[in-house]
Amino acid sequence: MLSMIGLVGGLTLLIVLTMRGMNLLVAGPLCALIVALFSGMPLFPQLVEAGESNYLSNYMSGFSGFITSWFPMFLLGAIFGKVMEDSGAADSVSKWLVGKFGLKQAVLAIVIACAVLTYGGVSLFVVAFSVYPMALSLFKQADLPRRFIPAALAFGSVTFTMTSAGSPEIQNWIPIEYLGTSPWAGWEVSLIVAVFMAVFGYWWLKRMINKAVGRGERFQARDTDPIVAERALPNPFMGAIPLLVVLIISFIFHDSLLTSALIIALLGGIITTYLLNRKYFLNFGKAISEGTVGALIAIGNTAAVVGFGGVAREVPAFSVAVDAMTSIPGSPLIGGAIAVSVIAGLTGSSSGGQVIALPLLAPHYIDMGVNTEALHRTLSISSGALDSLPHNGYVVTTIRGICGETHKDAYGPVGALTVIVPLIGLIIAIALFSIGLGI
Repeated sequence: MLSMIGLVGGLTLLIVLTMRGMNLLVAGPLCALIVALFSGMPLFPQLVEAGESNYLSNYMSGFSGFITSWFPMFLLGAIFGKVMEDSGAADSVSKWLVGKFGLKQAVLAIVIACAVLTYGGVSLFVVAFSVYPMALSLFKQADLPRRFIPAALAFGSVTFTMTSAGSPEIQNWIPIEYLGTSPWAGWEVSLIVAVFMAVFGYWWLKRMINKAVGRGERFQARDTDPIVAERALPNPFMGAIPLLVVLIISFIFHDSLLTSALIIALLGGIITTYLLNRKYFLNFGKAISEGTVGALIAIGNTAAVVGFGGVAREVPAFSVAVDAMTSIPGSPLIGGAIAVSVIAGLTGSSSGGQVIALPLLAPHYIDMGVNTEALHRTLSISSGALDSLPHNGYVVTTIRGICGETHKDAYGPVGALTVIVPLIGLIIAIALFSIGLGI
């Protein structure tokens, strides 16, 4: 009982402190400590036998493990975004998009850019780094409240693209190992759900922005923003080529190198930006330095939350919660969806929700004769809902590390689009599979 109180209380406190703007490098380990204390977990490795769970080791293994896995991508992604900004390439592409879509469709241009890159295999974190400079420029030209930039970036990346059939993102690939399916599992239902999420989510995003503008909110410049003066800009085509290079390289090497393909792709994007637009740079060295600092802040914040998940997964209450979620009676699709959603919410990770639940769910449901394609798509979509609570690593990085906003100002729209919209999409998917569509 105490363990469950500690798990729920620690998670709740983490969300509250995150929303209030506390530094996550303090909030993450503090809330994990509460979880550990209520569960009677030893605090230090010296108090247990080698290899046994303890607060410090589990927190730091989660923290350092995330940095080990993702630092090169964070670093190169942040530098790529900065060189796109400093060279004027982001401004050039954004102005071209404004000319084609019009300022009234500036938000649509951002959503489309994120969707194309995400569906092309570029990491969600990298998409946010890459598109943010263009989004900032577009929002400034359209005079829209900048607190909605994280919502636009997240909506185009983690809703109708990340968990859809054919997506190269890991959330669509994890079930393959356990269910023996393909990335295109349940594509008919996936297509319907993706179209719904795209149309409904975009309408909701525009409605929120229009209401804010109606209340008098406008774009507010900051001292940290890139200085925009009358300057020569590269040709929009030359500005867009680096984005295409990232997309193409990541697509070519995704199957063979997996996430490491992003290292080659982003490095290729940086080199391409420099070679094609070097005469337009204001200060290439400064762009590299600022990108590096930004990457350190972003990955530190994210790793602090991942460390919390590393402790939470080892306490008795977590096992109880997993057992309860995976034993829900009724439709296997509903039970599986609830299990993955709740676990993803507890760990703040969509992939974590799948990796923990699938080894338990897959054999049981396969023995029951559940259609594996329907199960694949349902679990994939469900992983992309409650994972986007305020403590999620991508949410924290995008709102704070990349966009420089606060959760208080920016999370409301992000939560609406990345939690509520996918949940509605999940309900639609289960309903369609239940009537036999796509099976």
